[in-house]
Amino acid sequence: MTFRNFLTDNAHWLLRLSIVSVFFYHGVLKFSNLEGFASMLPISYVEVVLVALANVGSLLVLLGGFSNNQLSDLATRVGAAFNIPVMIGAIALVHWGRWNFVPTESHPMGGMEFQVTLALVMLYLVITGNQGIRPVGARVATA
Repeated sequence: MTFRNFLTDNAHWLLRLSIVSVFFYHGVLKFSNLEGFASMLPISYVEVVLVALANVGSLLVLLGGFSNNQLSDLATRVGAAFNIPVMIGAIALVHWGRWNFVPTESHPMGGMEFQVTLALVMLYLVITGNQGIRPVGARVATA
């Protein structure tokens, strides 16, 4: 196996680690102060818990990368799918009306640039799942 093949076979980890670190971190933050988060938004306490669970559920995206069987593929897709509605809600309730993520007086939490990017990456993972990845440690035959 060449170094280039090794990088190609494992590049999906860059996407998985970056996306899961963002969602998991925010899920843990929400769980640490559910009441405070609920008071910031016009959604119910139950919905806040569901959002936090979806964020923490992004760990499925990470776990799905360790194998290339149907269950791992499903884990990747479900873990990603959980967070698309969360990002749509964040855009609609907090960030709509401004693109740039930099906070302003009218948008103290910034615009929707980051949330759109996160939602599209998660949509990519829902569509592709584990397509094309090799299980950890798998060797590729070279000529």
